[in-house]
Amino acid sequence: MPEVALIGGTIYLNSQVLEGAEKTEIDTEFGKAALMQNDKAVFLARHGLEKNIPPHMINHRANMTALKQCGVRKIIGTSSTGSLHHAIPPGALMIPDDYISLWCGSGDTLFDHRLEHITPALDEDLRQTIINACKKLSISVLDRGTYFQTKGPRLETKAEVRFLQGFADIVGMTMGSEAAVAQEAGLQYACIASVDNYANGLSETPLSVAEIYKNSGRNADLIKDIFFEVLTIEGSSKEVNTPR
Repeated sequence: MPEVALIGGTIYLNSQVLEGAEKTEIDTEFGKAALMQNDKAVFLARHGLEKNIPPHMINHRANMTALKQCGVRKIIGTSSTGSLHHAIPPGALMIPDDYISLWCGSGDTLFDHRLEHITPALDEDLRQTIINACKKLSISVLDRGTYFQTKGPRLETKAEVRFLQGFADIVGMTMGSEAAVAQEAGLQYACIASVDNYANGLSETPLSVAEIYKNSGRNADLIKDIFFEVLTIEGSSKEVNTPR
């Protein structure tokens, strides 16, 4: 049973990551989640296999619970993000080491009916595994940075971007909720963020959704290679730790 999952956009549905994968629909106490699974890994399409779930409607609780029910222990989330600083150009890859997610709803926690808290953090061991995979592949990445999650589905105003610049490096709409719920479920979670555009107001040309979609696939092949290398590292580590 695969223990590593990749969460990403619909661009990965036709990737080698899913070669021979079969669709599985998992029932959870929070609703259904559709996964793709082969003998190597599990893939969860963040916006649904039908590409029709907007960011503010993603059922993170069902997604994380389904992955756990399938035996997943580690999750690599991939995120399309906007750069908040000119020094981080579109096309860059970042492995964030922290995030800000202040305006999440009750649907972004497993703890609706009991008094329980986590101290949120991205998993450092998994982060380092991803960074080591990038080094082995000679892929240049920013190995730390802060991700700011906004609510969506709209993009940020120019004034909001100026505000965010004082606190974070990149901005997106999903990763903070995903990471927090994964941690609540006892799963290790880290992120590979693809910087696909400058945030609103940073570029001389107006930001458009069309531009974001155009650029979102730019790093897909690199992320696929990183994910395969992580699987190799995880497999090697498993062999070393298996009693002979």
